[in-house]
Amino acid sequence: MYTSPFTVSRMVVSLLAALLSFTCASGQSTTDTLKEVRVKGRKKNVQSADERINTYAPGQKITTIDSITLQQYQFQSVANLLSQQTPVFIKSYGINGLATLSFRGASAAQSQVYWNGVPLQNAAMGISDVSLLPVSLLQRVQVVYGSSAAMWGSGNVGGALVVENEQPYFDANARFRYAVSAVTGSFSQYQLGARTSYASCKWFVAAKIFGQSAQNNFSYNDAGTDKRMTNAQLSSGTGLLQIGYKANERNTVALTAWYQQYYREIPRALFETQSLKNQRDESLRLLATWQRTGRVHTSAKLSYIRDAMHYRDTLALLNNKNSTNQLYADATFSYQAGSSHKFMLTLPVTIAWVDSASVKNTNTQNRYAAAFNYLFTGIKNLQTAINLRGEVVDDNSYVLPGINAAYALTDWLNIKANAQRTYRVPTLNELYYNPGGNRNLQPEKGWSADGGYAVSTSTKNKIVLHHELSAFNRVIDNWILWFGGAIWTPHNIATVHSRGVETDNKLTITIGKWQWHIGVNTAYTLSTTIASNVAGDGSIGKQIPYAPRYNGQGNIGFSYRGFYVNYNHTYTGYRFLTVDESQWLMPYNTGNIQLLYTVPFSHYQLQLTVQCNNVFNLSYSVVNARPMPGINWLMGMRLMIL
Repeated sequence: MYTSPFTVSRMVVSLLAALLSFTCASGQSTTDTLKEVRVKGRKKNVQSADERINTYAPGQKITTIDSITLQQYQFQSVANLLSQQTPVFIKSYGINGLATLSFRGASAAQSQVYWNGVPLQNAAMGISDVSLLPVSLLQRVQVVYGSSAAMWGSGNVGGALVVENEQPYFDANARFRYAVSAVTGSFSQYQLGARTSYASCKWFVAAKIFGQSAQNNFSYNDAGTDKRMTNAQLSSGTGLLQIGYKANERNTVALTAWYQQYYREIPRALFETQSLKNQRDESLRLLATWQRTGRVHTSAKLSYIRDAMHYRDTLALLNNKNSTNQLYADATFSYQAGSSHKFMLTLPVTIAWVDSASVKNTNTQNRYAAAFNYLFTGIKNLQTAINLRGEVVDDNSYVLPGINAAYALTDWLNIKANAQRTYRVPTLNELYYNPGGNRNLQPEKGWSADGGYAVSTSTKNKIVLHHELSAFNRVIDNWILWFGGAIWTPHNIATVHSRGVETDNKLTITIGKWQWHIGVNTAYTLSTTIASNVAGDGSIGKQIPYAPRYNGQGNIGFSYRGFYVNYNHTYTGYRFLTVDESQWLMPYNTGNIQLLYTVPFSHYQLQLTVQCNNVFNLSYSVVNARPMPGINWLMGMRLMIL
């Protein structure tokens, strides 16, 4: 069963490696970033490859998902990872349905996703389906809370998810590495995967492929009657190819190609008698990068992303196809002036277009920008970053200023603050969707501010404490909402005020070879309408739909030698379905257990993972009329030949 994907992956890399030079100059081998370590604590991943996160966001709240957690969720989607481990609300439309982000009461279109620094939103809808992002392809997952539009661009209103693939590494020993994986789980879920890589002092080549299938025929309760989910099959295939070339000590070039295809049957909602709907999603993502180190660090990116969707509903006689395209390029220049000043200039260009029967003709949206970032560290214990961005989107031009700072009061206490202007231009669907698009829409705009403190004791201690509190405030004018009868149309109908408090708490205790951990994340978000263009809609002072006031997660567990155990508990509060709060969904809790066992040998490593989700078998829905599965499990094996 495992031979086919393993052989294909090895052949791809072997053929490419055969074309490369095997002659390496003498030198010390760099660290192999793929090599796993024995589980001992919640180790962080290596530093992000994005300089905006590393240098120019000292005052922003940024959470890095640690490597042990990524290993626990390596056979699941980013949607599952974030819903269980962060206070970001994942709006999931059930099995095989769309899953979108909501940061601090922001809409899905105001919450951005970036892949290796490239915007990953669908060019037409302006959103990303995070249920289609597999954790296994990612080396780093970081959550940036609050607006940072001056750095990342318009549309970054509530926050950003930043995901990165493994960076090319080079090894003077010129060797191959291999990995195979197999997964099984509830509801006839199966996965097979293989990975091969080759690294020399000049070249890096890696290929990964995997496929999965599932029946998703779980039981659920509908008005007191137990039923079994139908029309819910899933099948997918994914491939990732990476090539890196180190021309010399100063210049590196890398190419990444990522292809994936998902076929999803869409189950009926509880208000439907039957569903024969299905959808095929196909994505091709290509990225070329060049980096040159020196007194002026220079880098450039060129990316092409194509997303195709084919939706069919034989009951409603619908057969819709559309494709969206995005061409992205940027050039970045960084300069260190003395020990106290650092500058970065980025010149990004984005050209997006969509061709669909649901969008009149072929419409485009062009973005041109110049972003300037400055870091000052001349005052002891103080880091201050000033960000400024000028951007033109079609006929709209605007300036986005921002400033953030961090001050270390002591070795263990830091305070942070961030203020940004926010701006979001309507998407192609909002402008041109047929029928229903509104070409008269105005951009959403406003200001966002957040601040807080962080307490962190030394990681060398046997007892390590991390506590962080952040408060935020944001007001957005011209908030875009879709409403109507037979034909829904987007309108600028509201001014929305979002504010709240988040906490992040972790305690780790080491006793000999045992390490115990406990952590709690909490979020309280008020996101209310303070002005509306629709008279008498009852929305003033009310929470916007699908923005839970309360949200939180807890983790408790231990590690011993190569064994890691964690219990995760999540809570999501009321979600209102209407703008006047007249209808709502009840809060829900889920309990989830993760087991990870790593067995290292001299030349290979075996890793076993087991997850049990919704261990109390509770009935709940994240979105109205879309039931979620009861108790379910997933068990996976990964064998790495080092």
